[in-house]
Amino acid sequence: MGWWLSWVVLTVAVIRDIVVRGGDVTYDGRSLIIDGQRKILFSGSIHYPRSTPEMWPSLVAKAREGGVDVIQTYVFWNLHEPRPGEYDFSGRNDLVRFIKEIQAQGLYVCLRIGPFIESEWTYGGFPFWLHDVPDIVYRSDNEPFKFYMQNFTTKIVNMMKSEGLYASQGGPIILSQIENEYQNVEAAFRDKGPPYVIWAAKMAVELQTGVPWVMCKQTDAPDPVINTCNGMRCGETFGGPNSPTKPSLWTENWTSFYQVYGGEPYIRSAEDIAFHVTLFIAKNGSYINYYMFHGGTNFGRTASAYVITSYYDQAPLDEYGLIRQPKWGHLKELHAAIKSCSSTILEGVQSNFSLGQLQQAYIFEEEGAGCAAFLVNNDQKNNATVEFRNITFELLPKSISVLPDCENIIFNTAKVNAKGNEITRTSSQLFDDADRWEAYTDVIPNFADTNLKSDTLLEHMNTTKDKSDYLWYTFSFLPNSSCTEPILHVESLAHVASAFVNNKYAGSAHGSKDAKGPFTMEAPIVLNDQMNTISILSTMVGLQDSGAFLERRYAGLTRVEIRCAQQEIYNFTNNYEWGYQAGLSGESLNIYMREHLDNIEWSEVVSATDQPLSWFKIEFDAPTGNDPVVLNLSTMGKGEAWVNGQSIGRYWLSFLTSKGQPSQTLYHIPRAFLNSSGNLLVLLEESGGDPLHISLDTVSRTGLQEHASRYHPPQ
Repeated sequence: MGWWLSWVVLTVAVIRDIVVRGGDVTYDGRSLIIDGQRKILFSGSIHYPRSTPEMWPSLVAKAREGGVDVIQTYVFWNLHEPRPGEYDFSGRNDLVRFIKEIQAQGLYVCLRIGPFIESEWTYGGFPFWLHDVPDIVYRSDNEPFKFYMQNFTTKIVNMMKSEGLYASQGGPIILSQIENEYQNVEAAFRDKGPPYVIWAAKMAVELQTGVPWVMCKQTDAPDPVINTCNGMRCGETFGGPNSPTKPSLWTENWTSFYQVYGGEPYIRSAEDIAFHVTLFIAKNGSYINYYMFHGGTNFGRTASAYVITSYYDQAPLDEYGLIRQPKWGHLKELHAAIKSCSSTILEGVQSNFSLGQLQQAYIFEEEGAGCAAFLVNNDQKNNATVEFRNITFELLPKSISVLPDCENIIFNTAKVNAKGNEITRTSSQLFDDADRWEAYTDVIPNFADTNLKSDTLLEHMNTTKDKSDYLWYTFSFLPNSSCTEPILHVESLAHVASAFVNNKYAGSAHGSKDAKGPFTMEAPIVLNDQMNTISILSTMVGLQDSGAFLERRYAGLTRVEIRCAQQEIYNFTNNYEWGYQAGLSGESLNIYMREHLDNIEWSEVVSATDQPLSWFKIEFDAPTGNDPVVLNLSTMGKGEAWVNGQSIGRYWLSFLTSKGQPSQTLYHIPRAFLNSSGNLLVLLEESGGDPLHISLDTVSRTGLQEHASRYHPPQ
């Protein structure tokens, strides 16, 4: 601690001239400085594993054409280190390839290493094996956690260095982030919180990347680490950097919001985004990152608790990478307007004064040189007529006008010139031919079949080790003859519970993202006079992604009873022998992969089925053309889908929104997953769905500027 404070004092002494050196990237109290030039930078979040390498060039090109200077991404620890010391940087995990693609197109990179990321990503990006490290407490002044965090952070930094990717080496990375929104949970760790912040900053800076580090939503970020803002209105909510030597940076400007099963999409208008970006610039902000610029797809089991497979589809680039208008076009115009006077904004002296009760002017003036102004009308409903420099201006409601010469308005945040476009879906083929489908019903384990036994209810995640969403709880039970009209009562802190009595489906229930505490399932059941087998399938739909003490979270069944009409209650919660099986038999046999299809015996599908825990398979040809491909699963219930062995994510059509609609019906199949013919589709249906009425479609957007999707290397 003493050494670190001495280091801070030394650093402050070095930076008393207000510029912090960091190789080719420096900063002062006004902005980042790249190669000696102050910069206003617009950034867009694109996460490499939420798309495919084949999509990356187009995504980056569309961001670049939209006026984006920087691509920002998290680094996904659980993808890269699935087992301690074993690393994976292949395919969608190829971070270096992603960064080099950005570099090839002339853009910068902000690398948010974390390695805690949240991001609606399962377990906040932590590999689940951390859970089993003795005495570990995540994100605190805890030696086991700090060891593994430092090890992974160092691994990533050294990889970037070895590829020459930091700006100090001539590469594109101009910023790195350590930790993520830690102040949200810092108080929970009491005296283990503040020392951890200091340690994390010191650890990161000592890696000597040659570029600045940031901590978002961390007002006490130690020098020289820059504290930054996340949110939708940082021009109004950000208290500013914690030192006059640091610039005002906005690392997450939420272009919409993530969506959960049972939830409606959050629609944020282009006008609202543009207003708050412009206000942030007017108040001396110099870096704004759109979270997300392209959200993409939560493939496989990567989405966190209750989060849908489609991620930030309302971003300027939708889930499929298509340009969403007018959001993309309106922001492109804003970026051009700001860039037209960025030198004046960065070098001029800022002043502001009132133009009216709800109106304000922000002015940047260089002596004997340029003048730029922002005229703000905070009135939500009414136009405002204002006098500015002897000129009368009519300001639209809730808007900011940009005047690059303090005389002429070239952009207004509330005036949208870009024409909107809508998604168009074209049916490619129906899967309505029962002869083409084959099915397999998964095995429901009985107590006698299980190898793991316990006389208590085991915690779900610690038992599955997150190798599967599913954990079977089973027991055997011989009732008294007096038990009539029995009800199975289950309470659970998992996400779904489905009950089977003597191998027959009895009922299910689920929780929700907003519900606190366990959910309850009560199902009428039929018992034999002899020994009965009760099998309860506990299901997780992603792990929690945030909050203090993630390693202590409990999931799974918490109470199990059979209640009889005569108020007789059998309680199996404690001191009763249970059997456990992690995962489904079809999962363990990998029957979603072509090379393992023969591990089980498939049967014909005669008609639509309500049989729970059914697997379905069919082969299909890819649609012609280049339009994105989607699977329309509107007649299915809940489960997961694989194409040619690659999971395109979980689906949950039976969880309806308050408007009575599924949260997501279309599931993206990247073209890179497909062959021209003979593609294998496998569905795992948990609750009983109809595969005979699903379809394969393509999507496009009307009015799309096609030239924006074609990448041409910069000259």
